[in-house]
Amino acid sequence: MNEEQRKHGQQSKSATPSDQKSEKDYSKYFQSVYVPPSLKDAKKRGKEEISYHSDFTIEDQYRGLGNGKKFYIRTYGCQMNEHDTEVMAGIFMALGYEATNTTEDADVILLNTCAIRENAENKVFGELGHLKHLKREKPELLIGVCGCMSQEESVVNKILKTYQQVDMIFGTHNIHRLPKILSDAYMSKAMVVEVWSKEGDVIENLPKVRRGNIKAWVNIMYGCDKFCTYCIVPYTRGKERSRRPEEIIQEVRHLAAQGYQEITLLGQNVNAYGKDIEDLEQYGLGDLMDELRKIDIPRIRFTTSHPRDFDDHLIEVLAKKGNLVEHIHLPVQSGSTDVLKIMARKYSREQFLELVRKIKLAMPDVSLTTDIIVGYPNETNEQFEETLSLYREVGFESAYTYIYSPREGTPAAKMNDNVPMEVKKERLQRLNALVKEFSAEAMKKYQGQVVEVLVDGESKKNPDVLAGYTRRSKLVNFKAPNSMIGKIVKVKIIEAKSWSLDGEFIEEGSIGTEFQEPVEVN
Repeated sequence: MNEEQRKHGQQSKSATPSDQKSEKDYSKYFQSVYVPPSLKDAKKRGKEEISYHSDFTIEDQYRGLGNGKKFYIRTYGCQMNEHDTEVMAGIFMALGYEATNTTEDADVILLNTCAIRENAENKVFGELGHLKHLKREKPELLIGVCGCMSQEESVVNKILKTYQQVDMIFGTHNIHRLPKILSDAYMSKAMVVEVWSKEGDVIENLPKVRRGNIKAWVNIMYGCDKFCTYCIVPYTRGKERSRRPEEIIQEVRHLAAQGYQEITLLGQNVNAYGKDIEDLEQYGLGDLMDELRKIDIPRIRFTTSHPRDFDDHLIEVLAKKGNLVEHIHLPVQSGSTDVLKIMARKYSREQFLELVRKIKLAMPDVSLTTDIIVGYPNETNEQFEETLSLYREVGFESAYTYIYSPREGTPAAKMNDNVPMEVKKERLQRLNALVKEFSAEAMKKYQGQVVEVLVDGESKKNPDVLAGYTRRSKLVNFKAPNSMIGKIVKVKIIEAKSWSLDGEFIEEGSIGTEFQEPVEVN
């Protein structure tokens, strides 16, 4: 164990067990040398110093490691995981690897995992089972598990015990060490495990292979300090760590110069941005957005925000519009103050509604979307009705909805999950019906309107149709030349559906340039 590994809590790389050992002995061997990250210690974390590295470099000893080899990464979960995959792909390419779209053609397969819900974990374990035959056919193939699942001790122990075809496991804080992890995996026939329970450092100038050249994700911070009782993220992603604003601004300027049309700022809780930067007094997301507003890039979004940290200054800046879009994703999770308290969301129903009132007062044309969990431990029918009534009162235009499922290591996992599954499903069905109703109503306002659409590419359902999104994140399908892909075009809406809009492409110059999406003043 070297000094960097010791500093970050733990790291374990096994030696090769004897060929005579049984599978049972094999798993015991690895468990004996692996020290899991401590979820209990994560909750007690303080203000330990986070190292800030201004530049990432590939050490000479690892250059050419991937020459003649191909890599494949399968990504599960959120935009943060997608962006992590872009970084890992960049590191692979810098090492000499080539990307491939098939597991059969790969020399290294990575599963970049999500730990938010049980279903996501089950998909990963299922995929590991499918990959076992590939390992038998190609013993030199490297299979790795990384991402949020790797930060869970129960998951790591299960892989160590059951999935011997896995060659390496590394966590969310260890991506920058991918060259060494790969090198170790090649050198040893045993499983390489590197999972740090300490927070990750902030490392700039990591190489990236971005998906497409129209939209880009930009990390502005990592981790979360909210510790909502249902959420594993504060344990898997660590404490809140902000990037320096000058680094973010430089990255966005560079993307603008490359012709990107839309930037999404990423963080587990973007609204907390800047609170941990001691030499920048009272510098927050509003200040950063105010600076990014001056950069010549058409659209800037951010996700995901926490209502507790959504301050007045941010609202004031967003109201200036320009390239700051009129869409805010604001997860509420429940409409009941009592349930919010059990969730440790640290705001009440009334406080959330007051925040919405202030946002709508400053931005009458804003589109609000949200996340909602149904069937939380002890949620009563009356409390669920409060969620429905809050949804109506706010007038959300869409929502991601979920049935509560416990995540091991979270406080909620120790609660009595006393809402029957049939009740959870019935509540989800009722909520989804309301979500569909409000989405359809929001879409109707666009009938006959001319809107700006950033064209992503061909529709997934029909290659003869192009698809893109408005500033308020409404999906629009229309026929136009493929040369319009990557551009912001004008489209007249001819049909409003529940979840999308159909429109007619308007040739440039055929109408005036002054138009906007419909406004509803509450």
